[in-house]
Amino acid sequence: MSSGLVDAPPSQPGAPPRRPRRPWLRWVIAAVVAVVLLAAGVTVGVIVKLTGNVKHIDVTAEDLGATRPPKVAGTAMNVLVVGSDQRDGKNAKYGRVAGERTDTIMLVHVSSQRDGAMVVSFPRDSLVQLPACRATTGFPGQHAHLGMINESFNSGGIGCTWKTVESLTHVRIDHFVKVDFTGFKGIVNAVGGVEVCLSEPVNDKKALLHLPAGKQTLNGEQALGYVRARYSLGDGSDIGRIQRQQMFIASMAKKAMSGETLTDPAKLFAILDAGTQAVTTDRGLSVGVMKDLATSLQGLDAGKIHFITTPWHYSLTQPGRVEWVEPQAGRLFQIVAKDQSVDGVKGGQAKVGRSKIQIELRNGTWRSGLATEVAAYLEQRGYHIAKIGDTERKPQARTTLFYGPNGETRVPTLTNDLQKAATRAVPAAQTNRLILVVGDDWKGLKPLRTDDTEAIKGFDATHDSCAA
Repeated sequence: MSSGLVDAPPSQPGAPPRRPRRPWLRWVIAAVVAVVLLAAGVTVGVIVKLTGNVKHIDVTAEDLGATRPPKVAGTAMNVLVVGSDQRDGKNAKYGRVAGERTDTIMLVHVSSQRDGAMVVSFPRDSLVQLPACRATTGFPGQHAHLGMINESFNSGGIGCTWKTVESLTHVRIDHFVKVDFTGFKGIVNAVGGVEVCLSEPVNDKKALLHLPAGKQTLNGEQALGYVRARYSLGDGSDIGRIQRQQMFIASMAKKAMSGETLTDPAKLFAILDAGTQAVTTDRGLSVGVMKDLATSLQGLDAGKIHFITTPWHYSLTQPGRVEWVEPQAGRLFQIVAKDQSVDGVKGGQAKVGRSKIQIELRNGTWRSGLATEVAAYLEQRGYHIAKIGDTERKPQARTTLFYGPNGETRVPTLTNDLQKAATRAVPAAQTNRLILVVGDDWKGLKPLRTDDTEAIKGFDATHDSCAA
């Protein structure tokens, strides 16, 4: 499906600079479990049934260490969410790989007043200072060192991951939730599927995904393939996949929180049953606690659920890794710890935030891989890269930004970040995407201002990925 702005055949870009490329699961549906698991009161019999569904793992004070962040906001709740790629039993069809890894690490914050929530994603390849963790049954333990954030799960299980996130963010975590492949599919099916939009057909054998172009509702199996797909969607990067999966969760959250779902007892119970079967939690996060939390969240507006990726950039010292950007990352964690809202954050540079802008890139030069390189830089700023390709004719002398009427309000945001670019309106275009043709005069991006807080605002659950 053409964007209607610039038609060009797909390119075969070279490997991007400092860009993580290993396959890893980021379907992150568990991020909204605390919001949608129990949205209304249920009978004692139902609670007993749901309680029997949930699996528990003990996380002790010894696992978490003596020095933990203080609980600043007493009634706020912080839930560590991890996605498991365990591939035995019902998950064996996705490849027989021994053991279990966590390819999704997120922190869900529910405000004290139950009037807002934040879902903070931690890129799997984040290069961070890891704490020492004790050895336990099945895990060797971890010594303090600089490494990838997801190493902690392999070394010390969920307890070590919990300790790691607390030590990095200085946010006191109250509970954890773990979800696997099968659980994810069950939740999607229980809500009746989730709507997505595809600009082109997808045929991905590795992800077991075959879909036509256009707007469609995915069932659980299709949704799992959609959020696991690597090369067949977007620009093929891990960060791009995080962005896509966050928008998928936002769509599912809206549907799960809709009046149509919450007022249908059969549909509601199906969601509760699927959700509780999907998760493993600490013993403190009982069905009763979930019920009380969800009851207090009735009426929560989707516009008050924010999805944020920890501010990051590609590592200059270890290619293939990412590092967190300061002071923005620290500011984000302070907001969470103090139970504040990103709605009040000042310093945004444009009316339309970067996280709400999708860009298609076209390489108009003979420099192989330049469009992929530019995509990496734009992703670091928070833009969504929808597609990478080549122009039909080369070379293009000038870097040019093409836009249609629906995308005009997005133009100032991008041009404010570029060193040099001409702009050209395409009145007949129907998309709100921006098409950036990179020419021989490409000068790169302007330096990011230290007071630029756009990255910590993210986007809310009202964001419609299927908008024109």
